Amino acid sequence: MSAHPAENILLRPALENLPAYVAGKPAADDGIHRYKVSSNESPFPPVQAVREAAIASLEQTHRYPDAAAQELRDALGREHGVEASQICLSTGSVAVSGDLVRALVGEGDEVVFAWRSFEAYPILVGSHGGVPVPVPLTEDGEHDLEAMAVAITERTRLILLCTPNNPTGPSLSTDQVEEFLARVPDHVVVAIDEAYREFHDPATVLGTAGIFRRHGNVVLLRTFSKLQGLAGLRIGYAVAHPRLARALGQVTVPFGASAPAQAAALASLHPEVRDELDRRAGWIRDERSRVLRALAEQGWELPVSHGNFVYFPLGERSGEFTEFADARGLVLRAYGADGVRATIAEQEANDRLIQIAGAWRER
Repeated sequence: MSAHPAENILLRPALENLPAYVAGKPAADDGIHRYKVSSNESPFPPVQAVREAAIASLEQTHRYPDAAAQELRDALGREHGVEASQICLSTGSVAVSGDLVRALVGEGDEVVFAWRSFEAYPILVGSHGGVPVPVPLTEDGEHDLEAMAVAITERTRLILLCTPNNPTGPSLSTDQVEEFLARVPDHVVVAIDEAYREFHDPATVLGTAGIFRRHGNVVLLRTFSKLQGLAGLRIGYAVAHPRLARALGQVTVPFGASAPAQAAALASLHPEVRDELDRRAGWIRDERSRVLRALAEQGWELPVSHGNFVYFPLGERSGEFTEFADARGLVLRAYGADGVRATIAEQEANDRLIQIAGAWRER
């Protein structure tokens, strides 16, 4: 192998201390049958009609996809009661979050978010020259909205609220968000990231439609990666007010939403598919409740989760717990020295989680 030539390129200083995104660890191939619950993926394959729509779109993959994604944006606009031009699509809601940073945050501007929350937030902010302002969660793994309000300065341009919060699980109520918004200057954008909305009890889920109508500085983030099971196709969107929607259109990657992703997302909105997805969401909520009850009976004190996962606040023992689980056939996600997340997956994986958690406590 020949030696590499010297590289004298100049990288942006912002990259020097930028954390790397850590994806869920894959299962090792060492003869042990493992369940991978380290990524928040659906345990269900795509609904048949969705799969067929994606496959049919492959006939035209020698053509660029519809850059405007007009049919999908029309459908999502009807869904949210907004103009199609207010729907901003990209490769997952994480990409839309990046578009928000590019549209709003200049060098040295600040972005406030809870921590821990979605791992990509500080990466997206720092990589574009912004200043991440992480605000510690409460002891119960919830957003500390009082502290987040105090953290707002004249340089704050964006606030990210993840509800239900990934990786801890608690969610925000409509009253909490309204009280918080009353303390946020109306030129500061508040993004409500609802990647896990469908796993929340529908009776008490955040009333974001009303919040959006009442506040011109609110933008909603949604994804098709979780309940819809389209994580591998990468598609998500924002619901934004007109001025911000135009700005997001200016900075997003052209043709970001592929033809198969658009076709699959559109099929996911059909009534018969939505009925099946609602049944799946109910099953995951029931499994989550079963797992949390079993863990509570073992003596665990965990945050109340409204996502498709549960969180173990193990602190310095997080790595030890993931190694313990891995040796027993379950791949979990550790978050440094904070805690461990386990996705609600197929029933056999959930049973194994309960068994492993019990064995850990009985050591």
